[in-house]
Amino acid sequence: MDTFMTTTRVLPEPDLYLYTSVSTPIPVHASILASASPVLENIIMSNKIIKISGVPHRAVIAFLRFLYSFRCRKEEMEKYGMHLLALSHVYAVPELKKRCVKAVGEHVTEESVVDVLQLSRLCDAPDLYLKCVKLVDDRFKKVERTEGWRFLQNHDPALELDILCILDDNDNRKKRLMMRKRQEKVYLQLSKAMECLEHICTEGCTNVGPYDVELRKGREPCTKFGDTCQGMQALIQHFATCTNGNSGGCMRCKRMWQLFRLHSSICHRHDSCKVPLCRQIELKRQEEKRKDDGRWRLLVRKVASAKAMSSLSLSNTKCGFNKF
Repeated sequence: MDTFMTTTRVLPEPDLYLYTSVSTPIPVHASILASASPVLENIIMSNKIIKISGVPHRAVIAFLRFLYSFRCRKEEMEKYGMHLLALSHVYAVPELKKRCVKAVGEHVTEESVVDVLQLSRLCDAPDLYLKCVKLVDDRFKKVERTEGWRFLQNHDPALELDILCILDDNDNRKKRLMMRKRQEKVYLQLSKAMECLEHICTEGCTNVGPYDVELRKGREPCTKFGDTCQGMQALIQHFATCTNGNSGGCMRCKRMWQLFRLHSSICHRHDSCKVPLCRQIELKRQEEKRKDDGRWRLLVRKVASAKAMSSLSLSNTKCGFNKF
């Protein structure tokens, strides 16, 4: 008698025979099989003989062992995981199917991924399917050189098309994510520039400051904004002395005008703000009743959001430090 019947229960005599790819039938218990699988229960109601073909005999033994004891040996799962996944799906044994999905997913390779993809689709195992697609996406150049991929191209073009469409969607999603990250980086840089501009015009720094703040000679470089502050001060100094700014021919002056305009669009205290031209730009906008274009409004909204998130992050960091 096969060792799959090892159990703590006292079993009666087998009352059913199960046939596999080998000629010798396996004596089993109808009550145990019926309680473990609703599909087998329906088969047993009209038959005293069960046939399981298309999978190795030892895979069927491993399947029966799980039905009897709810255990499966590690070496059997590694060797017959795909066969057990098919059996668990066909005979509706969800707990075994869950274990098989996990085990097969842990051992899938470039060589086996196409077979596992086909099986996961047939066995309605979406988690395993997506894991395989991710592997194909990550190692496509290696996968497309395998015998499995060539077989797929010749015999299952529909699945090949599905996979390629998913890979294309993933590639587009990655591109969109990279673009979003680049945009967020720009918004953060502009937010930092706005804070730096307010710092220079309110507190003063090494070379530039408000008229009512005395700049100390030999003042140490700005530690709050670093190179951003030095660059902003140089830009302000250039803007104040440039002779081409009014004619619109100086790109540095145009950049400074954009920064002043952006600050004015974000600022909520125009009457008391010390940043040059803040109130004048806002008054001019109101007098002309000019509506900013959509792209500018989006830029203002994104920079304001980045500034708020930066302030919140800094506040949380300080609170965290105060706890220790």
